[in-house]
Amino acid sequence: MFNISSATRYLFFTGKGGVGKTSLSCATGLALAETGKRVLIVSTDPASNLDEVLETPLSSVPTAIRGITGLYALNIDPEVAAAAYRERMVAPYRKLLPAAAIQSMEEQFSGACTVEIAAFDEFAKLLGDATTTHEFDHVIFDTAPTGHTLRLLTLPSAWSGFIASSTGGASCLGPLAGLEKQKALYAATVERLGDASQTRVVLVARADASALNEAERTRAELAELRINNIGLVINGLYSAASEEPIAVAMARRGRDALYQMPQELAGLSRDVVPFMPRGTVGLEALRALIHPERASSIPQVSA
Repeated sequence: MFNISSATRYLFFTGKGGVGKTSLSCATGLALAETGKRVLIVSTDPASNLDEVLETPLSSVPTAIRGITGLYALNIDPEVAAAAYRERMVAPYRKLLPAAAIQSMEEQFSGACTVEIAAFDEFAKLLGDATTTHEFDHVIFDTAPTGHTLRLLTLPSAWSGFIASSTGGASCLGPLAGLEKQKALYAATVERLGDASQTRVVLVARADASALNEAERTRAELAELRINNIGLVINGLYSAASEEPIAVAMARRGRDALYQMPQELAGLSRDVVPFMPRGTVGLEALRALIHPERASSIPQVSA
């Protein structure tokens, strides 16, 4: 389990698809909530199953998780965010410009670029604007697979630089003359990402070579972004409970992968989550991650 004693206000869980980022994000949020903290879990993954894991229907606004005091979650929906962003950009001009001009603006804000920046804008507000999440002690980001996450983390610097070098006209960001507020927001986001006292990135990996190598690539790219408060969680580490040959071989393969992991990755602070023969969907299953002694009471999940 991720050691919550090292939890900063902002936590990012990232890694290769299928390594258990959502389960660990939710279990960490639950563990923090159990200590009396107010916690917001945010999914930036368009294919998120956060609702299913937390057993609560979610939307784009913080929703209280049923039965857990102090735990909230939301999903950033790119399409919903794009629609809201488009209206926010166009609304001030509706009474000032003819209908044809308004239609042209709406069409300009209908492309993939706007979807990307709108989703990023929601992320930046949660990270860069402290007033947005002032009621929470911790904000946990359950991210999409690694490539998407790295792009998300590079956007604050890229967009703030773009705004700083642009003096007029318009883009998928909106009319450039009115972007000073976003410029300040993106600059604050960049600063917060690099502040080790406020932000920690948790690389989640399985004990296999491909996941560990991807974690090392991510570590190196984060270092280039000057994000150095990084930890590693090895999720689902299998230990053989008998001398059955297949079980022994599986355990040995995991140990070998850890022994051969890249040196820089091996140097990170590390937490290990043992393999659970049951699913990690639902609050009771998450509690079993935090409190392994309860695991025997969790019903077996059928294949």
